[in-house]
Amino acid sequence: MPYDPNIHHRRSIRLQGYDYSRGGAYFVTICTQDRARLFGEVIGRQMNLHAAGRMIAEVWVGLPARFSMANVDAYVVMPDHLHGVLILRDEVGERVEQAEVGHVHDHSLGTLSGTIGRILQAFKSISTHGYIQGVEQQDWPPFVGRLWQRNYYERIIRSEHALERIRGYIDANPARWAETEK
Repeated sequence: MPYDPNIHHRRSIRLQGYDYSRGGAYFVTICTQDRARLFGEVIGRQMNLHAAGRMIAEVWVGLPARFSMANVDAYVVMPDHLHGVLILRDEVGERVEQAEVGHVHDHSLGTLSGTIGRILQAFKSISTHGYIQGVEQQDWPPFVGRLWQRNYYERIIRSEHALERIRGYIDANPARWAETEK
């Protein structure tokens, strides 16, 4: 059946009408496809990254080098997902320039520069490429289909109190994992 945008559309889980290039803090979660445990293991309430997990962490902390408006805050790479806080500086001039040129945000055609979506799109692409190299050169376990699930979860962090709570959640994630695995 050919693509028909009136039939074949995914419901967005993003906040309707929100500008995701707007400065602020965002809590994101990205999961592996089928929750495959590829990045390491939790031992004694601590996350022990395999080489693949260390590569994922390196790509994550390297995001500010690719996206000048982004800073990486708290994060944790888990066996089958990553939790992280990204803080964007508001680069209004860039958004105004894009609007003047007439860029249109369309999920089927891509994601605007400077948005959380574009940053995560790049992260997934770069880390998938690195993982494939690890499979070919270092015998990492292969993944089926794709490394990452198609979407991601995000929450706009609206206060310093919420940011501190999320940092605590990220920090405690390996211990919670250990408790649920018993």
